[in-house]
Amino acid sequence: MEKISLKNHPEIKEDLIQKFIFEHPESLGLGELTPIQRERIQPAGGRLDILMGTADNDTRYEIEIQLGATDPSHIIRTIEYWDTEKKRYPQYDHCAVIVAEEITGRFMNVINLFNGAIPLIALQVSAYKVGNDVSLAFTRVIDRITLGTDEEDEYEVTDRKYWENRSTKKIMGVVDKIFTDLENYTSGYELKYNKFYVGLAKDGIAKNFISFKPKKSFLYMFFKTNENQELSQKLEDAELDVTYEGRWKQYRVKLQGYDEYKKHEELIRKCVEAAMEYFNISEY
Repeated sequence: MEKISLKNHPEIKEDLIQKFIFEHPESLGLGELTPIQRERIQPAGGRLDILMGTADNDTRYEIEIQLGATDPSHIIRTIEYWDTEKKRYPQYDHCAVIVAEEITGRFMNVINLFNGAIPLIALQVSAYKVGNDVSLAFTRVIDRITLGTDEEDEYEVTDRKYWENRSTKKIMGVVDKIFTDLENYTSGYELKYNKFYVGLAKDGIAKNFISFKPKKSFLYMFFKTNENQELSQKLEDAELDVTYEGRWKQYRVKLQGYDEYKKHEELIRKCVEAAMEYFNISEY
């Protein structure tokens, strides 16, 4: 397997790489993405290489591609397009993505400075000749800074009545049953009713290694941990509705009710154990 330069390849052009990424968004390793548009025209001029969104339509990724090493114009253009899309569509969370063959040390420092204020991911693409084909590999060189969560900052405490009105008593009953079933993990913890989710607390201190977001007819269950390919594959093989949210470093599993939870209880327990390990909790 021979490593090759995309920039110096006589037949491979940026458009071909762009087309591959658009048709195979999973290759970027950014979770389950949906392609939205290529060569998206910008109001102030220029074209955004690729726009993608998450499966739940909460986040949009503004992706710029460059063969060869990063340069100032590439970085500036990426940030400009991110800023334009963010202002045009403020209802979404936005993240800029730079894809280049080489993320130089100098520009890694620049990107790291920007990343304090701008959500930005840098991916390095490597190309290898395999027989008559070319294989691409994407490596995340710089990840977006994870924002603080409610347990780390001030949050608005609510009560059970708030969530019964926001979802339903039936779905809240499902949350109760799951919480009880997991008592060997949650012993000593209690449900903590916050404005945007139902978390856990022990001795009055939030410890959200798992949390819930009840809806009207289903609920989301969250497990905070690093992405694990083996665990991800097991969740997919079980045909669970699951997404890894890289921004928050957590798995989100959609459950239609208690029966679906029981069907996958063993696998969900593995998710809980992974989350507890992430939080360095070992007393279960």
